[in-house]
Amino acid sequence: MNIEERIKKDIKLFNQNIERIEKFKFNKQIKEVIELSKMYASDAGSYFEKKDYYTAFSCISYAHGLLDAVVKIDEENIKSAL
Repeated sequence: MNIEERIKKDIKLFNQNIERIEKFKFNKQIKEVIELSKMYASDAGSYFEKKDYYTAFSCISYAHGLLDAVVKIDEENIKSAL
């Protein structure tokens, strides 16, 4: 898989994950982190369009990391809603 395909795949996966996570109730701080992750994902798309693939990959990776942190911090809330 080349870098363009990888970035497209990661952006698609992020969007799927954000759809899943947005159905949960979070406190203000967690919501802010989720919004920040969306901003990084948006930046990834912008850099991808400019063919700056290294920056795009960094942004989408950071966006995924922020979502992972949300899940880890608020694991009980998420598990109880499943």
